[in-house]
Amino acid sequence: MSFLTFILKNPFRNKTRSALAIVGIAIGIATIIALGIVTDGLKESTQNTLKSGGSDFTVTEANSPGLMSSKINSTRVDELKNLTEVEDAVGVLLVNRVVDGDLFSVMGIEKQSLKVGEIKVIEGREFNENSNEIIIGKRASQSLNKTVGDTINLFNRDFKVVGVFETGSMWEDAGSFMSLSLLQELAEKPDEVSMIFVKIKPEANLEEVTSNVESKYPQELVTIKTIEDFNRVNKGLDTIDTASWAISLLAILIGGIGVVNTMVMSVYERTREIGVLKASGWKNRRIMAMIMGESVVLTLVSYVIGLVMGVGAVELILSSPAMRSFIQPVYSWELFLKALGIAFLVGLVGGLYPAFRASRLAPTEALRYE
Repeated sequence: MSFLTFILKNPFRNKTRSALAIVGIAIGIATIIALGIVTDGLKESTQNTLKSGGSDFTVTEANSPGLMSSKINSTRVDELKNLTEVEDAVGVLLVNRVVDGDLFSVMGIEKQSLKVGEIKVIEGREFNENSNEIIIGKRASQSLNKTVGDTINLFNRDFKVVGVFETGSMWEDAGSFMSLSLLQELAEKPDEVSMIFVKIKPEANLEEVTSNVESKYPQELVTIKTIEDFNRVNKGLDTIDTASWAISLLAILIGGIGVVNTMVMSVYERTREIGVLKASGWKNRRIMAMIMGESVVLTLVSYVIGLVMGVGAVELILSSPAMRSFIQPVYSWELFLKALGIAFLVGLVGGLYPAFRASRLAPTEALRYE
């Protein structure tokens, strides 16, 4: 057999052992890919939310653990509007409720701010202030199977759906808008908003404006311009990123152990064969290259299976319209290449010791092995 034939066929001689090793590594690769797809989706969704309505930056409460916990006095909206560098500011109150067993975002906004926030009603009309009327996003309409004329029960009160809107922001389109003052009353959060979307004048400098806002309201407000700023305020995505890398390292460790075990047993069972190869003139480095190649082939097969498992798991989890309303999966070449690099590294690390052991076998002793 040729050198390449050895590399491609030998890893699968013992099908049971090879299958167990492949499954173990594939699960690690699948976890890395699935977490990466979801994390990238969350980042993109968050970035779209931060730029809601074409705003230049978002203002939230300083030291708040997240947007849901942010509390800002409504008077700050008008104060920000009055800044010379600011073109407009829109305050939004965010409250989550459970509708038909799924988490549902209810956002309060002043009716006149709907156009400022680029909230386009594509069916029906806008809600009236202080009325039991609500407009829902296109994604929410699909996931809840609700449209204009239907009702949604919130705060033990029936709200009539008078319009369906679309903003392009996955997070907003999965929720709803109603009168800000009414939501403040129902949620028992008078004179309170969760965030303020700010649009600056064309000639204004973004860094200077955000710096001025934080200087004017120290320890009270914080500005968010990018996903990095959001991570500074909310550590949730950073935590997911850290977990993803930790699982990657764990996959290398567990996968490496599996490969070492599989290849050591393979070398042990093929001791006589390796002795024949060395006796026929194969050099130590060629024996090492063969075993390392077999190890890499094993992990690359695991990568392909893990890739299918990871993508399949994400699609299965997000098959629910409600879940897909909040997370839009992002498939990137960078993520797939990262997983491929990890698989290749597992193959190299896992095959190193078995390859070294095989290369050190003495031909005469190996030929006497039964």
